[in-house]
Amino acid sequence: MSPLPPGQQALDHFPRFGITALARRFPKQPHRVQLALDGALQSPLAIDEAAWARLPRHQQTSDFHCVTTWSRQGLQWSGVRFRDVHAMLAASHGLDAQATLVVLRSQDGYHAALPLQDLLADDVLLADRLDGAPLPVEHGAPLRLVAPAHYGYKNVKHLKRIEFRRPGDGYRPFGWRFMSHERARVALEERGTGLPGWLLRRLYRPLIGPTVRAFERAMREYTAAPR
Repeated sequence: MSPLPPGQQALDHFPRFGITALARRFPKQPHRVQLALDGALQSPLAIDEAAWARLPRHQQTSDFHCVTTWSRQGLQWSGVRFRDVHAMLAASHGLDAQATLVVLRSQDGYHAALPLQDLLADDVLLADRLDGAPLPVEHGAPLRLVAPAHYGYKNVKHLKRIEFRRPGDGYRPFGWRFMSHERARVALEERGTGLPGWLLRRLYRPLIGPTVRAFERAMREYTAAPR
């Protein structure tokens, strides 16, 4: 196992986790990839199951680090590298070279943004499989971002749309400003804005248990509900 980053504690399981207000929001299409790519493009692109199956695949083992200080190490992800999707857009869909902010939107209403340069790293995936099986609903089915160098709140689950935008065009992060950082790099402990990482550790850590329980209850209800 790789050494843990500053302020992180390892878990022996991988809980469903996130903003508590979203615990009971689930994807409407958990079993079918439907991804829209738009924004600063001459022509938008919709990737369906057939188009997804034609893209080059990649597998990797990497860790997941939640901003609230827990980590799950050694997860095996499989999917398509973000940089391969970007290369396809740049070659055939007229991607604006000034569109260096990427907004990722979820089926549950959540969204996050990262600089394009961060998303072009070798280990950034659009993942549809976890530990040798199809990605489960609790971890982002049908498709999620995996960006190991960034805290979990940038690793958007249930991906439905990716927007390429120019910086400064009015994008606002989800939730309270102090809870979000432009890049959220784990190694630099960029947990939020305006408060040091060590202080946010102390604020977040007591929330882990109640949040895990809230998401577990919501998952049990979802599993038991007829569909």
